[in-house]
Amino acid sequence: MKRNLMKSLKEWKNSPYRKPLILSGARQVGKTWLMKEFGRTEYANIVYVNFDQDINAAGLFEGSINPDRIILGLRALSGMEIDPDNTLIIFDEVQEAPRALTSLKYFCEEAPQYSIIAAGSLLGVALHAGTSFPVGKVDRMHLYPLNFQEFLYAMGEDAAAEILQTKDQRMITVLREKLSDLLRQHYYVGGMPEAVNYYKDNKEFTGVRQIQKNLLAYYQQDFSKHAEPRLTERLNLVWSSIPVQLAKENRKFIYGQIRQGARAKDFELAIQWLSDCGLIHVIHRVTKPGYPLKAYEDLNAFKIYLLDVGLLGAMADLSSNTIVEGNRIFTEFKGALAEQYVLQELIAEDHLNPMYYSAENSRMEIDFIVQKGDEVIPIEVKAEENLRAKSLRSYCEKYKPKTAVRFSMSDYREQDWMVNVPLYEINWLIEQGKDSEMKWHS
Repeated sequence: MKRNLMKSLKEWKNSPYRKPLILSGARQVGKTWLMKEFGRTEYANIVYVNFDQDINAAGLFEGSINPDRIILGLRALSGMEIDPDNTLIIFDEVQEAPRALTSLKYFCEEAPQYSIIAAGSLLGVALHAGTSFPVGKVDRMHLYPLNFQEFLYAMGEDAAAEILQTKDQRMITVLREKLSDLLRQHYYVGGMPEAVNYYKDNKEFTGVRQIQKNLLAYYQQDFSKHAEPRLTERLNLVWSSIPVQLAKENRKFIYGQIRQGARAKDFELAIQWLSDCGLIHVIHRVTKPGYPLKAYEDLNAFKIYLLDVGLLGAMADLSSNTIVEGNRIFTEFKGALAEQYVLQELIAEDHLNPMYYSAENSRMEIDFIVQKGDEVIPIEVKAEENLRAKSLRSYCEKYKPKTAVRFSMSDYREQDWMVNVPLYEINWLIEQGKDSEMKWHS
């Protein structure tokens, strides 16, 4: 499986400014596989410690966490020599060993020659519980489910993925039918590695859906296992309400959709918990598309999307026939899948912080609005070939942005006030103005 983050890991390894690395991400997105594959291809040896599986490993960090002492203990535990130039040290599920997380500060300061990656699925929750975090002493990366490009590589469609990267619009238009079909498959299968691998091997949807249902059940088991008992019920209520929230024409999160009489103060902590675990994306409204966007953020108005488009389809019980029958998938769920897909791509590949814009006294709403450099870009998402863009046109007439984008299933087309980009060519926006800045530094 080809993961785009591998390139960033190699840059991290070779950087003279390298610090211990923290790799975060929701459970089951492929963190352990990626770390081990990186170690296998880039180092002679791997010392792997999983604090969730090995209850004795945390004992190494009791008492002094001097790097020399820790390295000696890791040598004894693993039975391996640890050569700084040729060994990758992996601390997996590090939230289970807070002292191991703290030790990264001292490795940064006193033993920077060692390559150390620490990963944790529930790290955000652990930090809110009071775990000490080595601020300024670590580099950070986040792993998301496979995006569309990675999905294409997993399906053996390397040429299609590479053609999309060229932005050769004539060639992409020739491949329109094939790319549209692959995108619909991606909507159903999503990007969770287990589901993608199963579909790659079997090209069958029933098994994919069972894997997705199992993952959803697994996440809910985590609620009971890792959250305080009084919070568990609220986590389940928020989690279960997400498909209902996204099925509305206005996808703004409404507390009353959770249960009658629900108030913000009752569920804010649950939403934060789910966000800290990487299970949801919370997208806030901006009151004005000004620069910088963050200055106009309205924290009281937001939408919630899941971590993965395939899991959203599973929660909504969309059948595989919606894929086979083409555009029907886009109309049954009010475009929510298309928005979920676009959001994931923007966050995972370009580390953007999408928001949405709605006017106070009109129906004008822009699905997403992002800031790239010093430019504020409005984005409208159309799940089919419907090219009406009344809100986007009104926005452009009022604010006159340099770039405005409509994603749809129609072919690439430039107009004087906006650019229409096929949904399967979302990398067009991601590549706009992209520089070589490394985005993994703390």
